[in-house]
This record gives sequence, C-alpha cells and structure tokens, in this order.
Amino acid sequence: MDALLLRALNRDPDATVVSLAEQTGLARNTVRSRLARYTQRKALRTFERRIDPAFLGYPLSAYILTTVTQRKLAAVGVNLSTIPEVLEVNGLTGIADLLIHVVARDADDLYRIAGRILDIDGIKRTNTGLVMREMVGYRIEQLIDT
Repeated sequence: MDALLLRALNRDPDATVVSLAEQTGLARNTVRSRLARYTQRKALRTFERRIDPAFLGYPLSAYILTTVTQRKLAAVGVNLSTIPEVLEVNGLTGIADLLIHVVARDADDLYRIAGRILDIDGIKRTNTGLVMREMVGYRIEQLIDT
C-alpha cells in the first residue's frame, strides 16, 4: 500500500487526496491517514527541495569540502546557516569534515561565497568543486520496492 501511494506521490507531488485514491485504488480515508502518518514521521521532504536555484538566479552549483577544527564544529554549522547561498551541509568522515553545497550567480559570486566560508572561525581549509552537469539527478523511486 505504501509503495503504491509513494510512487503516485513521486509522479505527481501536487496530487489531491481524491486523485491519489483514484490512481492507487485506495480509499480516500486510507490515503488521508497514510499522508498524515508520512507527515508525522517527517517522511516527505519540503516543497523547497523542488525549486531549482537557477530559476532564482543562481545557475552555478558547487560542493565545498571543508576541514574544520573539531571543537568548533557546532559554531561553524551555525555560521554556515547564515549564508543564504549555502543549501545544505553534511558532516563527513574521511577526507574532509563537511560537504557544503552552495549555489552562486557566477564565478565571481562563487569566489565571494567560498571566501566567506573560509573566513569562518574554525574552518581550516576548503576545496571547491564546480558542478559541470548533473549525471544522475536526485531519485528515490527505485528504493520504494527494495
């Protein structure tokens, strides 16, 4: 039942409860209760993840690998959250401490953003990689049945 509903939502995230019920053959109340359960469990991501930054004037996307002074990691995270062009930050193990996904208007803007990140107290070193093209876009449907 969940797989049916999640596939239908993935194909049409704006579908109404009635439409989802029709597409899946499930009762409207079943669809409504499942959607409420997904919301309660925070299983569905926000609409924000669907907006293309290029539409907002940020066509450049880059990832910045960052080495951080460990005892300053929490403060670094707070500071990174104040930079509007920082879309997400992930803690890593291995070659770097953080993977920072940023967007920029152009190369000069990316240089400014990278400099602002490097200026944060606790950041020791950065290495920036510009996204040239998306090879495999974000996808999830292949995991629904596994």
